Formats: sequence, C-alpha cells, structure tokens
Amino acid sequence: MGPHSHNVYTSPDGKYVFVADLGLDKIVIYRFDENYASLMPNQPLFAEVPKGSGPRNFSFHPNKKFAYVINELSSTVSMFHYMGKGQLKIKQTLSTLPDNWKKANQCADIHIHPSGKFLYASNRGNNSIVVYDINPNNGVLTLIGHESTRGNWPRNFALSPDSKFLLVANERSNDIQSFKINSKNGELNYTGYALKLEPKFRS
Repeated sequence: MGPHSHNVYTSPDGKYVFVADLGLDKIVIYRFDENYASLMPNQPLFAEVPKGSGPRNFSFHPNKKFAYVINELSSTVSMFHYMGKGQLKIKQTLSTLPDNWKKANQCADIHIHPSGKFLYASNRGNNSIVVYDINPNNGVLTLIGHESTRGNWPRNFALSPDSKFLLVANERSNDIQSFKINSKNGELNYTGYALKLEPKFRS
C-alpha cells in the first residue's frame, strides 16, 4: 500500500502537525508556521509504528506527555512518549482483540477519557470497544476488558460532554448505542438506550 493519509492532528501547543499515514506505517510530522499559515517538514520527519500496522487515528493524553495511535490493519494500539518539538518515541504496541479472537478485524477510532485514566478503541469485526487503564507515570496501557457494541461495525464513537457516557455508531447495523462509563475502573455498562437510523443506501 502506498501513502494513505487518514487523519491530521495538532500538538497541544499548536506548533506541530501530525499526519497518521495508514499506507506508510508512519506518523508524518510537520512544523506549523502561523505567520505564513504553512507547513514545513519537521526534524525528525516521522515516527514509525510496526510494519503493516496501518495507523488510522491519533490522540494526545490530557497531560500532553503521551500520545496514542489506533492501528487499523494490525488491530493494535501504539503508545508514544511526546518529547516536545514534534518528537514522538514509541514505547508500547499491544493488541486490541481478545486472545481467542481468530476472525478478521479492523480498528477504527480511539479516545482518551478526560480524566486521563482510561483509553477506549473500537474493533470492527469483533464489534467491541476495548478498554485500557493508563499508567499515570509512564503512559503504559493495561487491558481492562472488552464491551460488545450491541451492533455491527463500530466505525466511530464519542464521549458525552460530561464524560459519563460513551456513544457508539455501528455503521452496518445503522444504530447508535449508549454506555455508561464507570468513573472508578473505566468499564462500560450498557444503558439499554439506542437510536436506530434509516438504512444507508449506496449506488
């Protein structure tokens, strides 16, 4: 696969831009010149994830010291230390899937709880949200568990403005399912509430 830029993100200070390139297995890094509203290649030019990972979405921890990437093709999450000046140093990559899952899967979205304690990521195929604990000292992830999305192909999800709920958009079952977030351990509890959408038609 060739270059395939999927998403673009800015550093917490707004001085750097990170492009998750799914085809290159790299986070391409630019300096942002606000005087000319232009991008310049950074040094280093990129941060790499393991070959074949397919980085899709990128998120900074609230403390601005850690960053996380969801890898679509390998069904993994990679964790980085942010060294400042656009520099990312990879520290960990781990699976998003249960140990007994042997079927196809593609990861999609990733979000960090505003408390900084928990990370969530979506599995399309396994149809689950994986939940991790975040070590506050070094950013390392530890698996908490998996929660079924009660639908098919969870493409994107979001946390509610008060950070008490997680809403999952299941693309192929045309529904949005809601889960209450346990503030103590990060676990998701299905609320029983769902929004059914009109089927999507494609030409």
